[in-house]
Amino acid sequence: MKSDASKKGLEYLDNICADARLNVWHISLLLAIVRLAYRQNENRIIRISRRKLMHMSHIDTAPTYHKYFKQLQEFGYIKYIPSYHPGYKSTIELLDPFFRQSK
Repeated sequence: MKSDASKKGLEYLDNICADARLNVWHISLLLAIVRLAYRQNENRIIRISRRKLMHMSHIDTAPTYHKYFKQLQEFGYIKYIPSYHPGYKSTIELLDPFFRQSK
């Protein structure tokens, strides 16, 4: 029997795959973010670096990364909280646009 967390995770992935606005680069970035969240043992707030996300999502150019990263923010998948301090990483809050639409 599947746990509630794994059911919610599968539902989230199904919703991402069904979203016609997303292409392979969006999905690659989202998977990299979720992978970082898993590694950090976090559910919502993830510490990130652009270099690591680009590497994990196999995006080679900064303009491509910024384009799709910004679109994920516009589509309501993530909330980016920049850190301007060199000693602290920026964070991303994972949002679920599908649950917000149903409320």
